[in-house]
Amino acid sequence: MYKLRDDLAVVQTLDFFTPIVDDPFDYGRIAALNSINDVWAMGGTPITAMAITCFPKKGVDFEILGEIMRGGLSILTENGVTLVGGHSVQSNEIMFGYSVTGLIHPDEVAANAGAKPGDVVILTKPIGTGVISTGIKFGKATKEMAEASVKIMLTAGRKAAEAMREFGVRGATDITGFGLMGHAWELAKGSGVTIELNAKQIPLIDGALEMARRKMLTQGDKTNREYVGNDFLLDTDITKEMASLLFDPQTAGGMLISIAADKSDALLARLRETYAAAAIIGRVTDKETRSLVVI
Repeated sequence: MYKLRDDLAVVQTLDFFTPIVDDPFDYGRIAALNSINDVWAMGGTPITAMAITCFPKKGVDFEILGEIMRGGLSILTENGVTLVGGHSVQSNEIMFGYSVTGLIHPDEVAANAGAKPGDVVILTKPIGTGVISTGIKFGKATKEMAEASVKIMLTAGRKAAEAMREFGVRGATDITGFGLMGHAWELAKGSGVTIELNAKQIPLIDGALEMARRKMLTQGDKTNREYVGNDFLLDTDITKEMASLLFDPQTAGGMLISIAADKSDALLARLRETYAAAAIIGRVTDKETRSLVVI
């Protein structure tokens, strides 16, 4: 965030990644939402975007690139974001995403350092896109699993951002590459509190547990654990498959929102108008020995 004046700041973000679904149009759409989500997670309004494209010069039909960009543009247009340019690089590996600029009032920013003891923690979307994407890659995920995962990734965070502004949320983050555990840990650490999550209340994409059981894990299962280090505690009743989902890197994931308990039910009701699986998954306490506890 960069403050321009007392009542106006810009939010800037950048994200791009390799394909995680087979359909190039859907890949472009997911990449666009994943990029915009960082602005929505702060409660901002995205206004412009620049495309980032890595694509091989030979061996892949350029019509695929056209479909990727068409998918991304459809999401930008749908959410009132203007494509103002971009840059392409020849690469043997396909990658695509956007640099997005948004606007926000400096006093209305929701930051990953704004959680307070007594708050309730809400997650807007189920988790499991990482293991299902790996399952798709290796031909282990069913058509139903793939469709469910794509549907979740293509659910925009715009309505969550609008609700966050309406209810005065000051502590939030989106769940992406560091997984639920990594981003919840960042929120707890940045806020100087402990966040306690209830594993039984965390929504999962249909098929995610099965993919975890079949070890359709990403590299993030290891690196996200390393990122959090020893600053977390898992209850002994939590299975290793559920633990893997907690660390599973997400794409275009949900918002993790910290809000005062007396506002939580009203916010949850508003969120469920768009996000059917939105749920209260934990609470914020004073700082304890660990920043993150899962029971």
